[in-house]
Amino acid sequence: MQLLDGKKTSEDIKNEIAAEVLQMKKNGEKVPHLAAVIVGNNGASLTYVGSKVRSCQQIGFESTLVSLPETITEAELLEKIAELNQDDNLDGYIVQLPLPKHIDEQKILMAVDPDKDVDGFHPTNFGKMALEMETFLPATPFGIMQLLERYKVETAGKHTVVIGRSHIVGRPMSILMSRKGYPGDSTVTLTHSRTKNIEEFTKNADIIITALGVPNYLKADMVKDGVVVIDVGITRVEDASHPKGYVITGDVDFDGVSKKSSFITPVPGGVGPMTIAMLLQNTLLARKMRSARK
Repeated sequence: MQLLDGKKTSEDIKNEIAAEVLQMKKNGEKVPHLAAVIVGNNGASLTYVGSKVRSCQQIGFESTLVSLPETITEAELLEKIAELNQDDNLDGYIVQLPLPKHIDEQKILMAVDPDKDVDGFHPTNFGKMALEMETFLPATPFGIMQLLERYKVETAGKHTVVIGRSHIVGRPMSILMSRKGYPGDSTVTLTHSRTKNIEEFTKNADIIITALGVPNYLKADMVKDGVVVIDVGITRVEDASHPKGYVITGDVDFDGVSKKSSFITPVPGGVGPMTIAMLLQNTLLARKMRSARK
């Protein structure tokens, strides 16, 4: 069993980007500029956005944090989005979810300029991904593809089972794993909460990518020997014996499944760190695309 170490791989990617940014500075070129929009004071969102800002500083990007009150109206937020779309100094930006309940998330995400949508959520970018055109890939699936590639995990002709059909992870993973080229060329089965007898699919899978959000869902008796397991799930589970009072748990019963796996991601330290690294990679791509258009 080999761990797919997202923490180490994400640092490798950040170092590669930092070297490229340093060269851009030496050439007198504009360095990438990423902005993050956060509405309200959600603790998890503040932590996540803070780590993005620190990562920008680490690799030499410019960064802007747009912090807005929870009471902002949908119309006011749309005005701010329009302003960011027009800001020529900005290469890409993300709108941190979730948004307050009085704001339509879909309407906000649709208003983001696809050329600045470094989260890869806009339908224009999703469609380009499905057509195998150059575009911004959603950061978490992009990170998974990088892990598979950098650890040289064989994917061609393999049976990949994806658990979960969200627009952010499950559905794009099913598209990316079936696309031509490496990593890809898999035969993909997309399963979800309504799939009957999921274990009939997982027992025959060469690669399992689970993004269900149910702690310890995938057990050792649901997988075959030599399986590759990517665990996207991350849930706080109460644990009185732990100093923090909780533990971070993925969708996979790691102790059991790891004994049968050829490759497996840990939680934490697997897919999570890759997400921010790939957001930075998308921002670098956005800068290059904007430069090419001028």
